[in-house]
Amino acid sequence: MTTALITHIDCHGHVTPDGHPEQVARLHEVLKALEGKDLMRVEAPMGEDAAILLCHPQAHLDRIKGAAPSDGTVQLDADTWMSPGSLTAAYRAVGGAVRAVDMVMSGEVGNAFVATRPPGHHAEKEAPMGFCLFGNVAIAARHALEVHGLDRVAILDFDVHHGNGTQDLLWDESRALFISTHQMPLYPGTGAQHERGAHGQITNIPLSAGTDGDLYRKLMTGRILPMIEKFAPQMLFISAGFDAHKDDPLASVSLETEDFAWITRELTALADRVCDGRIVSCLEGGYNLPALAASASVHVDELIAAAR
Repeated sequence: MTTALITHIDCHGHVTPDGHPEQVARLHEVLKALEGKDLMRVEAPMGEDAAILLCHPQAHLDRIKGAAPSDGTVQLDADTWMSPGSLTAAYRAVGGAVRAVDMVMSGEVGNAFVATRPPGHHAEKEAPMGFCLFGNVAIAARHALEVHGLDRVAILDFDVHHGNGTQDLLWDESRALFISTHQMPLYPGTGAQHERGAHGQITNIPLSAGTDGDLYRKLMTGRILPMIEKFAPQMLFISAGFDAHKDDPLASVSLETEDFAWITRELTALADRVCDGRIVSCLEGGYNLPALAASASVHVDELIAAAR
């Protein structure tokens, strides 16, 4: 078995204003760091409206389509922009996440890393925000449930910002365990421990500024891994944001590159025990380019090792 790397050149066409942290160079640096690795390289297909509508209402889809400019850039909120290539890039991000599920479920690959942009975990049901247009990982999770007939899936979001969009999209979904670790207080201001979901299936673990790898590893071994194992998902999803790295400019958590390798290694070992190794990881944040590239590289190295 092998690991799929799913991406598309169209995702470079999502152009944000100069100085914006979610820039084309992010994906360029990630893909450069993954060159030469033993991966099945797959072009992300265009996502289908039906997949997006598993999580978002038609009104949201219509709004995003209607906002796409023919030239220049348009601002959807304080942080979220669209350029002429953004709509296609967003459809590739959805399609890549869905294709990853299909490939893993069919046994074509052991696991998959979806390196696309724009990211997705801040997109709420009817609100693009935080650089995100559609909830890529939530859509992929619902696809696994509805199309592949799974009974339980789990998502771990280790991006330094709370996955408010994923939480909103899956608030009523009892079959999806969602765990988010994130710095608090920090954008977007959600992610308190009392936010539990309609069925108690959401767990938020706020982190203080300065949280280091030792503390994070204790949280993983003491809370996160046992919680996922007890839920016994049939597929594990990762919202892989690497902005909890100590060098990231947008936050103050102090993980090292090796911590992301360790986290991934623990998750792949858990997946081997509970869901035949089935993992789909989707790129989220990470805004220091060298730290992002190095962290994504070790993350994918662990996925490759687990799939062999």
